[in-house]
Amino acid sequence: MTQAPPANLALASIGEPLLVQHVSAPAHAPEWAQWLEEIGFLPGEAVRVMARGLPGADPLVVRIGTSTFALRRAEAECVLVSRPTNSAKIAPHVR
Repeated sequence: MTQAPPANLALASIGEPLLVQHVSAPAHAPEWAQWLEEIGFLPGEAVRVMARGLPGADPLVVRIGTSTFALRRAEAECVLVSRPTNSAKIAPHVR
């Protein structure tokens, strides 16, 4: 039995290859959706969590395409993700 994909980027395991499905900003910060899209969080883009800060796993180090960003957990919760299908290509984990 396979495990369900994380609902959002904040719940992803480190190194897990994912695809952005949608960006949804909270009501108190609607500008986050546009900001996340402007830096590359667009539907279909390959994304993965590279590391988490300590303590509390905040912020997250996230790779989207070939760019790496630090996102607060609240921002990462706005990025809805899915696992790639067999036909989708995800770049290998790069350190």
